[in-house]
Amino acid sequence: MQAPARAAYPAYARPSSHPAPGPRRQPRLPKGTADMRRYLAVGLDAYLCLLAVGLLVRSCLASGGTGRAIALLVVQLIVLSFANQVLLTMAVRASAGKLIMGVRVIRLPDAGRPGFRRLVLRWLYGLFWLPLQPWRRLRGPAAAGGGPERPAGRPVEPYEDLAGVRQVRRSDLRSYRAAVRGRTD
Repeated sequence: MQAPARAAYPAYARPSSHPAPGPRRQPRLPKGTADMRRYLAVGLDAYLCLLAVGLLVRSCLASGGTGRAIALLVVQLIVLSFANQVLLTMAVRASAGKLIMGVRVIRLPDAGRPGFRRLVLRWLYGLFWLPLQPWRRLRGPAAAGGGPERPAGRPVEPYEDLAGVRQVRRSDLRSYRAAVRGRTD
């Protein structure tokens, strides 16, 4: 009598409980930070910018005329905001408030450093589009729509903005880098 027929697997296709050695999967990108941490970082950025401009008010008031003083203050606010959100983020992957809160900014989809163009787009987006959101929400749910969409029609992922960057915790980014280094070694 013959033994019941078993499915014959070629040696290279046998199922195994342990994965075969070979190329490992790419580690997953760190997920975005929690809303509270992001809001606190934005609040710290705003506070530090206003504090710096507040220290410069005296020199603006001595410039002569209220209109001129207001114009100088607005220009100083914009320059400090640009330096904080674009230049400092290019240098250390975070603005001053994000540094304090332990948040870093990464480029999607490869977790690299965001370039100048992306950071300028992100800064302009934050400067012009975000302040209008409370007003849109007050107008009603129909005016708010389904939220922002990327140019290709793909909805924005949580914690991703229109410039293609994500805010992640510093410790998560460190773990991701270690996993990528371990994969390539």
